[in-house]
Amino acid sequence: VDTQFIQFTCIEPSLYTVKAVLILDNDGDRLYAKYYDDTYPTVKEQKAFEKNIFNKTHRTDSEIALLEGLTVVYKSNIDLFFYVIGSSHENELMLMAVLNCLFDSLSQMLRKNVERRALLENMEGLFLAVDEIVDGGVILESDPQQVVHRVALRGDDVPLTEQTVTQVLQSAKEQIKWSLLR
Repeated sequence: VDTQFIQFTCIEPSLYTVKAVLILDNDGDRLYAKYYDDTYPTVKEQKAFEKNIFNKTHRTDSEIALLEGLTVVYKSNIDLFFYVIGSSHENELMLMAVLNCLFDSLSQMLRKNVERRALLENMEGLFLAVDEIVDGGVILESDPQQVVHRVALRGDDVPLTEQTVTQVLQSAKEQIKWSLLR
């Protein structure tokens, strides 16, 4: 009697869903990259992976790809390509929620002008937004309104040494105005 055994591989659920967040330009060059594990430990391997991903996705209209054993969700806008990468068994909807949150947050922060030049002028906002959405590969937030609000709050906490003279004067005017109104 032949007995067949069906072997199920149970994958432990994990909060670590995102392996990387990437933003590439029209030529496939890196504008932003944050890797949350050591799937690609060296910059050389990361750049090779980014070129491969760009070559496979920049001419297609789809939103998802399986590449090198990873699930890649992506979106393009004008001259930017946004990527969120997870493992091959990761839920695509979760990764897409991160991608949409990032894109919608940037869209609000850049006043719907999501293109290379505007992004490069506002990199600090991008860094803060990604940190609010994903931390160490764990998804923290998927609501763009909350992300934009938190980035604005953190942006207000700029140390005095990093503020422009105009910002310092404006802040002083506000404080004087409020002290006179009391």
